[in-house]
Amino acid sequence: MTRIRSLDVGSWWRWTRFGVLLLMLSAGLWATQARADGFWDDSFFDMPADLKQVKAEGKTGVFLFFQMADCPFCHRMETTVFTDPKVVAYMKQHFITASIDIEGDVMMTDFQGKQVSQKDFAFKQFRVRATPVMAFIQPDGQVATVYTGPTRSSEEFLALASYVVSGAYKEPGMNFFKYRKAHGG
Repeated sequence: MTRIRSLDVGSWWRWTRFGVLLLMLSAGLWATQARADGFWDDSFFDMPADLKQVKAEGKTGVFLFFQMADCPFCHRMETTVFTDPKVVAYMKQHFITASIDIEGDVMMTDFQGKQVSQKDFAFKQFRVRATPVMAFIQPDGQVATVYTGPTRSSEEFLALASYVVSGAYKEPGMNFFKYRKAHGG
């Protein structure tokens, strides 16, 4: 005959406390790897309103980060580059920031004032098919520059943002790669 051992109340309580402790520790670990919420502005995905705010605050423009949930490069950008205090401070000084989900059904107002889903905004207006894609928008709603793919580091991202802030993108024949090379990158 097989004998089944039952847990006494004290043993059950110890295992329950141990499980709760493990759950709390894993939640704390997950929270340290969460995306850079301090980087993003509280956008209601109303691009004309964001442009008005850019003009009112004297900023350079709007920064759009096109991403999707299963993109490892997007995740790396959000957990390393966009958490760097130098990057956060520079972007807060010069840009309104918004993250756009290229698979998202959340409705937003595009730069022309039309209601569209995030995925239609990404695909139809910016032709985003792969992520990440970063777009810097001028205060008049025109695209300053678009960069496809992740940057290798916070420094490279800051060089990209500086390329826009400095106005170098307006120079004939200038692109980010030439700008970076000319500025020690």
